[in-house]
Amino acid sequence: MAVYGLEWLNLLVRWLHFITGVAWIGSSLYFIWLDNHLLVPRDPDDTEKGVGGEVWSVHGGGFYHAQKYKVGPLPLPEPLHWFKWEAYSTWLSGMFLLGLTYFVGAEVYLIDRSVADLSTASAIGISVAIIIGSWVVYDLLCKSPLARDERVFAALLLIMCSVLAWGLCSLFSGRAAYILFGAALGTIMVANVFFVIIPGQRQMVSEVARGELPDTAPGLRAKLRSVHNTYFTLPVLFVMTSNHYAMTYAHEYNWLVLIAISVAGALVRVYFVARHKGTASPLTVIAAVLILAGLAAALAPRGQDSATTEVDFAAVRDVIKARCSNCHSSAPIHPAFPNAPLGVMFDTDEQIVGDAARIHQQTVVTRVMPIGNLTAMTDEERNIIDQWYLSIEAAQ
Repeated sequence: MAVYGLEWLNLLVRWLHFITGVAWIGSSLYFIWLDNHLLVPRDPDDTEKGVGGEVWSVHGGGFYHAQKYKVGPLPLPEPLHWFKWEAYSTWLSGMFLLGLTYFVGAEVYLIDRSVADLSTASAIGISVAIIIGSWVVYDLLCKSPLARDERVFAALLLIMCSVLAWGLCSLFSGRAAYILFGAALGTIMVANVFFVIIPGQRQMVSEVARGELPDTAPGLRAKLRSVHNTYFTLPVLFVMTSNHYAMTYAHEYNWLVLIAISVAGALVRVYFVARHKGTASPLTVIAAVLILAGLAAALAPRGQDSATTEVDFAAVRDVIKARCSNCHSSAPIHPAFPNAPLGVMFDTDEQIVGDAARIHQQTVVTRVMPIGNLTAMTDEERNIIDQWYLSIEAAQ
């Protein structure tokens, strides 16, 4: 019953994380779009009032007129809407979900002893330290003179993310490493909001309320961090769905795969930001497509030797029963799974044969199953499944 309760808690928190994430990313993308589409006000009275830009739009059966002030309107209007809880709620729910899935279930999802033989306590401690340390390193880089040159800083950020990805993939299961990479980037994004963007906005609002000319420095810092956040968005979104794609996180060079996809995502975002400004170059999105195409080619399964060894199905059934049916059954006996993951069950010969392609992909091609190799499937047993599947293909 306790495991069943955790399953429901996981479902509800994951749903909350998804909802708040959509709200945060949606508002972030909208304001980037809005800022890049502002035009000089047509009405001279608006310019006199301090309006620096405006945009007209139509949506949902109505017309909207958004204006951005150079400084701020006086008196300050009420209510004044702030966009912060979307970010905070996304991070809090994400951290809770990380703890619920990867820390409570560390032996299943976080630790892969074929990668690094870590204890539960050390694995969790290292994870937390890396997430916090990523923000500290990033923040110090932003405050250093190196941040003055955009290209130099972009190169440093790429190096930092590459080291982060490599380190995580060298310590944890591939699936966990990807999620922790996203958690680190997500923490940087929300810390930007909490420590830089919102304080800068509060200072600006206070200065405007006092009738003072706002200090531009906090606003410029906030703008820079907002730009960084928008380029982190697509890599983080990929990571949120990466557990469905074992071909990426289970690869021998999974950290390079992660960086390649992250770079492609950032380039796509660069293209759309530039497109808003009317300065987009197709080379940016072409580069992203080429990276993804090259990655798909590099990850493609290699051709198998046509020679196969005849395998008695009884041997296959014995392997599945010993190594897979603990979880993939109508009545799983593994304590972490009250129900068969993804509803996949291997109780009958028909179910095994019907899922032959998936069994082969997960146990032989990507080797991500059994998860964390908890049931200690041997190479000989994987070879039995391999030969069995190849004989099915050859017969077709």
